[in-house]
Amino acid sequence: MAVTTLTQETLTGLSEQVAVPSYDRSLLTAGIVHFGVGGFHRAHQAMYLDRLMNEGKAFDWAICGVGVLPGDARMRDVLTAQDGLYTLVLKHPDGTREARVIGSIVDYLFAPDDPEAVIEKMAEPAVRIVSLTVTEGGYNIHPVTGEFDARTPAIRADLAPGARPATVFGLVTEALRRRRDRGVTPFTVMSCDNIQGNGDVARRTFTAFARLADPELAAWMEREVAFPNSMVDRITPATTDEDRETVARRFGVRDEWPVICEPFTQWVLEEHFPGGRPPFEEVGVQVVADVEPYELMKLRLLNAGHQALAYFGFLSGYHYVHEAASDPAIAAFLLAYMDVEATPTLRPVPGVDLDLYKRTLIERFSNPEVRDTVARLCAESSDRIPKWLLPVIREQLARGGEVRRSAAVVASWARYAEGVDESGAPIAIVDRLKDRLTAIASTQRREPTAFIANRELFGDLVDDKRFVEPYLKALESLHTKGARATVRELAEHRT
Repeated sequence: MAVTTLTQETLTGLSEQVAVPSYDRSLLTAGIVHFGVGGFHRAHQAMYLDRLMNEGKAFDWAICGVGVLPGDARMRDVLTAQDGLYTLVLKHPDGTREARVIGSIVDYLFAPDDPEAVIEKMAEPAVRIVSLTVTEGGYNIHPVTGEFDARTPAIRADLAPGARPATVFGLVTEALRRRRDRGVTPFTVMSCDNIQGNGDVARRTFTAFARLADPELAAWMEREVAFPNSMVDRITPATTDEDRETVARRFGVRDEWPVICEPFTQWVLEEHFPGGRPPFEEVGVQVVADVEPYELMKLRLLNAGHQALAYFGFLSGYHYVHEAASDPAIAAFLLAYMDVEATPTLRPVPGVDLDLYKRTLIERFSNPEVRDTVARLCAESSDRIPKWLLPVIREQLARGGEVRRSAAVVASWARYAEGVDESGAPIAIVDRLKDRLTAIASTQRREPTAFIANRELFGDLVDDKRFVEPYLKALESLHTKGARATVRELAEHRT
């Protein structure tokens, strides 16, 4: 099969091998500016917009992507060379592949190149939504208090008099200032990150930044700017060179950054868009009045479930998520965590059979074609565990419920944070607090509570023996028996 480089000019020739946009992309105009154009955004929000455009709708809602971090320069280069196009490949469990070229991204701006261009783009009246996938750590919130942390160097630099905005907070706030001063209706800020109450968190952090820079602007933002909550779900592993080679070989497309993901996708979105929005509900998005029941279900079952699998799976020697999820002991442990500890903290979820949802999660984790890595799930734990798992522990403690499995997950993270696996090989930990956490974890064989005594992450949990006792028991077992034996023992005790 001939291999063709992906660009707007080559789309027609590619249509015999892969589905391509059926719409005229020259008719698209940007109505959304999106910060954080990674794999998940391109497998999710951009994909839903492409669906609408293939139906002849939402042509004024195309995406202008924005990168703010040095690493985003590569995405700038790839999307610029490919005219914003990329290939989305769904990996089905039976080995089949379903591919299509997505065309909903029409521009990409790299803020370090020209922050003024980014600000002016957001200030355009045609832009009515600014959306975000900046990761759990991108909101600059304290892991215990949940409040905006103004102490970080990047934030301090953006708040300095006459500063050239460099963070998402500085850029968005300045764009809102200009819209206010010019009499332009403010855009809606739409978070698509895996944080409980992500819209509420965005409101709190962006207005907190604005309050430090200009209290009057902050007050205006609190009155006028909408921050809808959302729940987003699609397992999207990092793209590998093997994925690039497969796309070229199977579909004849030379794509420098394709997106590979599972078939499942879900987006639950709060109806709160004063400036308008695309008709997302026409392509499968659930637009609802209250997102919280759905987001708690996802964060505490899927996301926290991923953490429950991650460290035990890694320490047990598994490289891929499907391998760990197919281990009967790990699967049983996951289901027990979800049934006994997570589910009691959930509210009723309209239209969802929770038992079926939990079984489906195990099936999704076990999809051998996705080839999601355990290491990816272990990354940035200091941002993930406090937001996804610790709320389960605190709610269970408050209601007198069971926390044995949740405590064991924290213990497995503490053991992983030592930076050495059970064979003595080093672990390549990816975490913004890596050095600090590894230093603490290195002392825990002689000071077993050292890790959870870090109140910056765990608050007062170290003071509650109902959590500390099962934590210490699991940590001791991990040190003396290893991960496989520990998780097997945990799985055998269902109640």
